[in-house]
This record gives sequence, structure tokens and C-alpha cells, in this order.
Amino acid sequence: LPPQFSGLLGTVYRRGNLSFTRDGNSLLSPVGNRVSLFDLKNNKCETLPLATRLNIVCVGLSPDGSLAILIDEEGAALLVSLIGKCVIHQFYFHKPVHSVKFSPDGKKFVVTKDNLAYLYHAPGKKREFNAFVLDKTYYGPYDETTCIDWTDDSKCFAVGSKDMSTWVFGAERWANLIYYSLGGHKDVIVACFFEENSLDLYTISQDAALCVWQCDTELDGLKPMPPKSATKEENTGENEEELLEEPKGEEIHGKANPSEQETRNKVKYSRVAKYFFNKEGDFNNLTSAAYHKKTHLLVTGFASGIFHLHELPDFNLIHSLSISDQRIASISINCTGDWIAFGCSGLGQLLVWEWQSESYVLKQQGHFNSMVSLAYSPDGQYIATGGEDGKVKVWNTSSSFCFVTFTEHTSGVTAVTFTSTGYVVLSASLDGTVRAFDLHRYRNFRTFTSPRPSQFSCLAVDSSGEIVSAGSQDSFEIFIWSMQSGRLLDVLAGHEGPISSLSFNPMKCVLASASWDKTVKLWDMLDSWRTKETLIMNSDVLVVAFRPDGKELAVAALDGQITFWDHENAVQTGSIEGRHDLQMGRKELDKITAKQAAKGKSFTTLCYSADGQSVLAGGLSKFVCIYNVKEQILMKKFEISCNHSLDAMEEYLDRRKMTEFGSLALIDEGGGGDDGVAIPLPGVKRGDMSYRHFKPEIRVTCVRFSPTGRSWAATTTEGLLIYSLDSGLIFDPFELDVDVTPSNIHKTLRQKEYTMAIIMAFKLNEKKLIQEVIEAVPSSEVDVVCSSLPDLYVEKLLEFLASAFETSCHLEFYLIWAHKLLMLHGQKLKTRSVKLLPVIQFLQKSIQRHFEDVSKLCEWNIYNIKYALAISQQRGVKRLAEETSVDEEELDSDSDYLMKEVHKDKLS
Repeated sequence: LPPQFSGLLGTVYRRGNLSFTRDGNSLLSPVGNRVSLFDLKNNKCETLPLATRLNIVCVGLSPDGSLAILIDEEGAALLVSLIGKCVIHQFYFHKPVHSVKFSPDGKKFVVTKDNLAYLYHAPGKKREFNAFVLDKTYYGPYDETTCIDWTDDSKCFAVGSKDMSTWVFGAERWANLIYYSLGGHKDVIVACFFEENSLDLYTISQDAALCVWQCDTELDGLKPMPPKSATKEENTGENEEELLEEPKGEEIHGKANPSEQETRNKVKYSRVAKYFFNKEGDFNNLTSAAYHKKTHLLVTGFASGIFHLHELPDFNLIHSLSISDQRIASISINCTGDWIAFGCSGLGQLLVWEWQSESYVLKQQGHFNSMVSLAYSPDGQYIATGGEDGKVKVWNTSSSFCFVTFTEHTSGVTAVTFTSTGYVVLSASLDGTVRAFDLHRYRNFRTFTSPRPSQFSCLAVDSSGEIVSAGSQDSFEIFIWSMQSGRLLDVLAGHEGPISSLSFNPMKCVLASASWDKTVKLWDMLDSWRTKETLIMNSDVLVVAFRPDGKELAVAALDGQITFWDHENAVQTGSIEGRHDLQMGRKELDKITAKQAAKGKSFTTLCYSADGQSVLAGGLSKFVCIYNVKEQILMKKFEISCNHSLDAMEEYLDRRKMTEFGSLALIDEGGGGDDGVAIPLPGVKRGDMSYRHFKPEIRVTCVRFSPTGRSWAATTTEGLLIYSLDSGLIFDPFELDVDVTPSNIHKTLRQKEYTMAIIMAFKLNEKKLIQEVIEAVPSSEVDVVCSSLPDLYVEKLLEFLASAFETSCHLEFYLIWAHKLLMLHGQKLKTRSVKLLPVIQFLQKSIQRHFEDVSKLCEWNIYNIKYALAISQQRGVKRLAEETSVDEEELDSDSDYLMKEVHKDKLS
């Protein structure tokens, strides 16, 4: 069965607004055309299994946290259930949308596009043909709208605009408030916020000014419009020709300067204060803001990466901090007001800050340039990635978080790999160094260099972890170092072109090197390091990989062919013509068709599956192909992205973008004045005229199979994608019989025929049922059941135990099962070790994770007990000392008394 999309690592935030869930413990972050959900309490991250056609620009979250509206760059919206994690409805707004926000009661939501605000009925719990029903269209601002905020009782909402005005509209037709226009600013409105249970308003503009507006009417003072006098406001000056293709609902036309007669007996606003933020530098624009109504906390973010915390309405500065050197694009505060989330789109940073303790709850950043390489740790628990930004990051596959970043490289990282122990990460870079990083102390403990500076393009380490090799791009040599001493052992020369790939045989000390000189050379490390064999290819060789058992070699060349070799006898055993399977897309500025361009394309990355039966290949395309090695056929093609914000996604040119002068893509949009400029050009006051807009091209730079055999990963333009067998509900029966039903399994279980019940449960292959049956077996019977289990089901049971360890709390019970199975069937399993290795590694990964957690807990408990004992002993010693001192005093007093008595007797 094909793996399902499991998660997106390596990228935590791109653009759009961040949103906290209702409980305040999880954060919704738009990542390209997908959405990631960060569980901050349990320290886990999950990417929802759905995607929009283009990058997401705004997210609207319903107050109960069950629904979300995702809107992309062109205005296409998805209504998503966050409970079922699926798409409920699709809708097209026809034009780009700037912001979307649900009303606090969850019955309506407002969408702003162009200079209009649209009020929609929110999707209810009953099934509807059209989930988005337009209620009212609001006219008023002259320029594009920027932000929305609702009053607490959902009676009114405010809309900010680029024309420096803020408009307050009634969600219903109130007699004393239909619309109200507020000025007072000299720049674009960034945010507007209502005070709690009030119509009082705060407006914030891009030039870092805050206006405080007081309303003369309370929310309860809004009067409903009498039904008879409900007349439409007319405005002859408005141009109503746009958006004729969609219904507008009831139209409300606002006027910036209404007459005295129109404002009589209506709500009035007055500006009671205007405050200015302290700006550092001329171009430090205010870029985002958030307000927590209960605690009166205002958070503002600036283009320089600084944020301020103020208490309103007195505008008292609580604190200020610089968290980035890029603009803060989005801010969100959770329901309790303790945690503040910041998104910086320039570097792809996501931060959650607890302002009271002044500490980070979450601090994540992806590779802000493209990821180039990845490697799985031997137990499949960690993934190391290297990027063109010169950083090496290590990610936890179960939590999807990056837990360490190494920044020692000064140029792009070209290759990363783990040693066989899993505690050392090696990376090669274009800066001429290969570095070894320790995952215990998180430090760079070895740096390998060549005698003459060389740019390293590939890297390999042998199975013992003692020999490190790297291939050079410019000198055509392979350098060999000792991990123990860090010394250069030898330089292998012989290739006549740049070294493109290196791979060590997992079973022998043989190194395969691929080069652009159309050869693959095999080097025996133990035989005075001379060439053992040279394999001649028809084209430049791009990548080479050994099968996990070391008996076969796969080679991908520039002509699009993947060839398989018996390297012992230097005989080719098979080949796959894979060029047509790549299925290239056509770039916007390409002069030739995608079919013609594909003739010059090939696979640039290759790896074997954990069992060695399949090979995984990817290249300059949106597809990753899995081939069966024995049959030499394509088993499945994975489309890694449907994001049309990337280039080379479509096979044919979009005719709508073609004009008589050429493609619209040739028109460079340049830099707008919205984002603020860090380093402006001379004489440029707004926008950066040197800025160029471009679309990144979709490509797969590296694919790797997990050693556990349960998942594979690919580094792409979008980030690190993981495809796993453990995600999704799949009915996959095994040797199913007519009599194998859940009721018969329960009947067999009641009769205490445990072995038969387990076999029947595995035939039906439903995880919950297998778990129920295994947990019903008494621990005293585990030994007997394991000994009577057929060999075929031992493997399946081990695989189930490995996955059960991930979620179950019955640690000791499952450890007994694993121990008995391995003790009783160990010898037979050893004969099939190559086939069973992924399952055993999966089991080891699960047990190791629990071991680390439990051992930390035990160490902490032992420390606490020792501490308690030490304190009790100290107190005991003190008490004993006190008692002895009291006894001495009593003795002294008694002896004094006796002396006096004796003295009296003598006198008498």
C-alpha cells in the first residue's frame, strides 16, 4: 500500500496570519499552500492533509475552533473542518482577499477585498448546499481594506483601510449606527481593535501612531431600525460596475463626510488621545499588531524585528524586545493572554513568547534558502537537513520539531549523513570543510579540510563510522579522513570530472564514486586504497547508491536512465528508462514545451527502500517515482505539491497570461511600499526599487527512505515532506476468510483461545481489534501464546508492537510481549535478518524513545529521594544535638541541687 502524506518539516511559517485555537494551547500557521497545527502543550506539530492551489494569505478561525477558512492569493477559499481535518466546501471570491474574521458568536464572518467589506452567514451545523451566503456588502473606504475587528456581542465591526481611514459598520441595521468614518492618521491603518464590551476603538497606523476613540453610546444603546423606515442609503457617487458576476446582497454605502441631518441622533466618536511609538531608524514601519481585550495588552511588531508590549488605555510600556532582523509579519495572542505568537516571513521564523516569564515557549525557523540534502538516523527517530543557508538542522520525526541548529558552515551545505551510532552528524559544504557534530553535547568536535581549498559536493561515511570521505567539485579528487584523529589519510585521484556522488557499501569497506566523466569507480579501502573496478556509463553520472545488503549498486545518469549493477562481477543486471516518468512542468518564461524540455532532464537523487526491493528517485520535477527493482517497472508516482505559486507546475502555458507582447510573467512587479525597507537605495523613500519578484521552481533535491521501512522523506522547494504508512485509515486484510469476523474473534477470545484470536485479528488487520485481543491476553499466558504463534505472524506481531509502543501506556505489558517473542523466535528471525531489519529498527526506535523519557523521570525521582533523605538526616542530626544539649543542662542543674543538699546536711 502506498504511504500517505504525513507531515511537512523544515518550514514553519511563510506568510499570512497566525491563529491560536480556542483553548489557547495550539497554534495554526500557514506554510505555503498548507497549514500546520503546533500543539504547544504536548510539543507536537501536525500538517493538515489538505492544500490550496496557491499560497495561503489569510486564515479565519471560528470561535468554537471547529472550522477554518483558508484563502489563497487569488481569492479561492477552502472551508476546513479542524475536527475531521478535511475540506467541507470550496468557494471563489474572484479577487485577492486581504483579511477574514468570524464574529464572536460564530454566526457571521467578514471578508475584505479591494475597498469593500462583505458580510457572510457562517456555515451552520446543518448541511447546506452553499455554505457561504452573502448577507451585506459595505462600501466606504476609497482604497484597499487592511484589517477587521468585531465587538464582543457581534453587533458591529470595524474595517481599516489604506486610505488612512477606519470605518465602523453595523452588522445589523441599527437606527443610530449604520456606518461611521474615523480619520486622524497620516499613514495606512495596520490594525483596529474594539475595547471589551464597548464601542470604544483603538486604531494603529503604519507610521507608529495610536489613536484612542471614545464613543458616546454603549453597545446596549444601539437601537434596531424600525421595519417600516428601513430605507436603503443611496450614494450616487459610487461606481457600482465592478464584481457584477457575483451577488452583492444588501448594499450599505458609507459617506466620509455625511451632512448634519444624517448624523443627527446617531452615534458619535471623539478622539481622546493620540500616542506615538518610539521608532528606531527612519524606515522602521509598524507592520503588525494584536490586542488582548481582557488584559488590555497591546502588542506591536515593527519592520526591524522589534516588538513592544503596552498596557492600554494609558499606553504604559511593559517591555520591548528584538526577536529578529526581519519584519514581523503577523502577531497573535492566545485566549488567556499569556502567550504571544510572532511570524517573520523573511526568514520563515515562528516564535511563541511568554511575556510574563520573558521566555520562549516555541522558537522554530526553517532553512530560509532551499534545503539541499537530508539523512535519517539509524533508528529513524531523527532527520538531519542541510540547506543553502549554510545551516545543519536536526529534526525529531515524532514531534516534527527542530531541536538543534548548527551554524558553523560559512557557505551552502551540500550533503549530510549520520554515522552508524546515530550520535554524530557529518556535513559537507562549499566552504571547503567537512564538519562532524556531536548530538550529545551539540558541538562541532571535528573539522576536516583538504590541503588545497576545495568545494565539497558529496559525502559518505563507512558502516564503522571511522572513515569519512568527501568528493570535490573543482579538483576532481576524493579525500579520505580518519574520524578518530581527524587527519587526512589519502587523496584518491583518477576521475576526470567533478565528483557528483559517493556511497559506502554497508557490508564491506568499499566506496563507490560517481563522476561527470561517465564512470563509477569502486575503491577498496583495505587494499592500499586503489581502484578495484571502473564501471563505464553512457552519460554523466549524477548519483550512486548501494542496496542495504550491499549486493547491488544503482546508478542514475544524465540521460535519465537508472542502471543496476552486480558490482562484484562488474555486470549490469538491469536498467529503467525513467526520463518520461519525471514529467517536467513548463516554466512561465520557457520558450520550449515541457515535453521537449523533459528530454534533457534526469533523476538527481536516488535511494533504496529499507528492504532493498524498491528504488526511490526524484529530480527537477514535482514527481517522486518508486520503481520495483526486480520487475523494473514504475510502481507509483507521488505528486509532492499542487502549489501553483511555484514555477514549472503546469505542463502547458496558461493562455490567459499571454498577451500580444508576450507572457505577463515578464512584467516584474518590483517592490511595493508595504513591507518597509531595511536598506533603501539613495533617494528612495518608499519601496525598494532593486527588489525583484520571482517564483521559485519546484524540484526534489534529495530523497531518503527511513531505516524502519515505515516512511520516506524528500527535501523539496516547499520544505521537507514526509510520507508515512502510519497515517490514514486503511482496510488492508491479510489471508481473509469468510469466518473471520469481529464477532467470531470476540467469541474465540471469550473461549480463551488466545493464539487463534490473535491470528484471526491479524487476518482482519484492524489495528483497534488487534490491540483489544492482545491486551485481553493475561500476562501469565504471554509465554505460551508466543511459543505457539506461527512464524508468519511473529513478524506481524513485532511490527504491531513497535507501532503500539508509540501510543500505548501499557509499557511493561508490551515489553513482556517483545521480550518473549525475541527470546523464543530469535534464532529463526536471525536467518531472515535482512528482511526483518526495518521492523526490528522500528521496534528499537519506539523502545528507545520510552527508555529516554522513563530514564529521565527515574533519575529525577532518585535525585528527589536523595535530597529528601539528606534533609531528613540533617534534621535528625540537629534534633539529636538539641536533645543532648537539653540533657546536659538537666544534668548540670541536678548536680547543683545535689551539691546544695549535701552542703545543707553538712551544716546541720
